[in-house]
Amino acid sequence: MHGFSYKQGSLHCEDVELKQLAATYGTPLYVYSGGTITDHFRRLDVALSGVPHKIAYAVKANSNLSVLRLLAAEGAGFDIVSGGELFRVLKAGGDPAHCTFAGVGKTRAEIIYALEQGIYSFNVESEEELRYLNQVAGELGVVAPAAVRVNPNVDAKTHKYISTGKSENKFGVDFEAIGGLYERASKDLPHIHLRGLQMHIGSQLTSIAPFIEAVEKVTPLVRLLKQRHGIEFWSIGGGIGIVYQNSLESGAAEWWQQRDASDAPLTIECYGKELVPRLQELGLKILLEPGRYIVGNAGVLLTRCLYEKKGLAKTFKIVDAGMNDLIRPALYEGHHDIVPLIQPASDAQVVVDVVGPICESGDFFCQDRALPDFQPGESVALMSAGAYGFAMASNYNSRPLPAEVLVEGGSATLVRRRQDFDALIEGEL
Repeated sequence: MHGFSYKQGSLHCEDVELKQLAATYGTPLYVYSGGTITDHFRRLDVALSGVPHKIAYAVKANSNLSVLRLLAAEGAGFDIVSGGELFRVLKAGGDPAHCTFAGVGKTRAEIIYALEQGIYSFNVESEEELRYLNQVAGELGVVAPAAVRVNPNVDAKTHKYISTGKSENKFGVDFEAIGGLYERASKDLPHIHLRGLQMHIGSQLTSIAPFIEAVEKVTPLVRLLKQRHGIEFWSIGGGIGIVYQNSLESGAAEWWQQRDASDAPLTIECYGKELVPRLQELGLKILLEPGRYIVGNAGVLLTRCLYEKKGLAKTFKIVDAGMNDLIRPALYEGHHDIVPLIQPASDAQVVVDVVGPICESGDFFCQDRALPDFQPGESVALMSAGAYGFAMASNYNSRPLPAEVLVEGGSATLVRRRQDFDALIEGEL
């Protein structure tokens, strides 16, 4: 499910009219459905109920404190990739003992901060990093919990910018080298506790097949590491994709009819049905690190049409949101459905480019797409913008960051004020 639908001709988030939110808080404006976030977390939790597990939400997808508070209240752990994300989790009431720290470039200051807070595990990306972690922990007189990230060389068949599980990617240690690394670490690194093993093959996976391939390939290694080094968990990563096209009609979470075949399109029920039996026999705690699945379809970006420009070759709808607010289309040709806040009276459409005000030709939200003919002054919603939307926003062109609103039922709460010009230059000398 997701919380967005037309009611009496007006697009709503749960029981709140989006047109009213745009009028109250202005545009561009991010709006999140709290009910969708908690529903997706709970459905994934149920799907994994056959094994001991912990869902560690990937903070990088959407790090708003109110989103993190919602998930902390549900009992989520958190997958962080920076000291700043750990700081956010703590401010939101998250438990550092349920945090895993990933990323290829952890700094000394970040390692010390995470050790002081007592995180569950560092997900280590190289032997060099593991040795440095041992050094820093030794200087502090502590033992650092760690899991090495294995690169299983599985093709996730996703966009090259979000593929992470192949040997040419910067992430993780080659599959063939993991056993030797654990042996060396257990003998040579006294300030490391090898608590588990981690893997993550990529993001926005819409088939179960790559997950099955990776789990089956790595399972013998997991058994070996459990036997020789007593590891207690296996993190199988995140990467569960969402629907971006026809998201309003599809109800987001239920993408396709569930099938039994291993190459069937992915649903959470299919995900659990295929993976849980393969994981049960290991007798380990399973960690999962979803981000996009939890929040992607839970958010929209509202933007107002400023002008219509008709040229010889194209018609442009120029809106007040830009690539600085939502960079996915410019960065990796990410698709977002674009729907009017007032339900169109007919099925008539025009072929347009929807573009923003940024001084870049890459500043577009769609090109040559048939859309309802919304006019200047009217607002539209860019759907499925809850993940990697605001989290990747910037001040490019000295544009203030947009506001964020969280909806829960019939209540709407401003959870981030719109940045003003003074805040834009705060910290500059």
